[in-house]
Amino acid sequence: MSRDSRYLESILHHDIPLTREMGLKVLDWQHGQLQLHLPLQANINHKSTMFGGSLYCGAVLAGWGWLHLQLREEGIEDGHIVIQEGQISYPLPVTRDATVVCQAPEEKVWKRFVATYKRYGRARLTLETWIVNEGSEEHAVAFTGQYVLHR
Repeated sequence: MSRDSRYLESILHHDIPLTREMGLKVLDWQHGQLQLHLPLQANINHKSTMFGGSLYCGAVLAGWGWLHLQLREEGIEDGHIVIQEGQISYPLPVTRDATVVCQAPEEKVWKRFVATYKRYGRARLTLETWIVNEGSEEHAVAFTGQYVLHR
């Protein structure tokens, strides 16, 4: 696990205690992509699949974590990140441990976001995350979230 991954996991577990109970782990942060791990056993429902609320939390947290680390790399540490809205779909059940992935938006979108924040002290960014069952590449969950950064 990289230093950035350990740092983010520590922040999440300290600032959002629910993440400890969910068993959430930061797997990887590189090349503009964040990967989180959600264990089935800590998030299981009455149908022996992963609870939809845990999946939603994991998706939101992947976006939040991606933005937190990317801002840190950019040298922006004076803002507060909040989720403003989110849309989620669950096309497949999650029946095993899961990997949650958030990928960087297009470079021009990111640059516009940073410029807006620097100028106005507030900016919005839409991020997409997805969740796959361990050992699969098929998206079991798809999430689009709008995050706000403000001073």
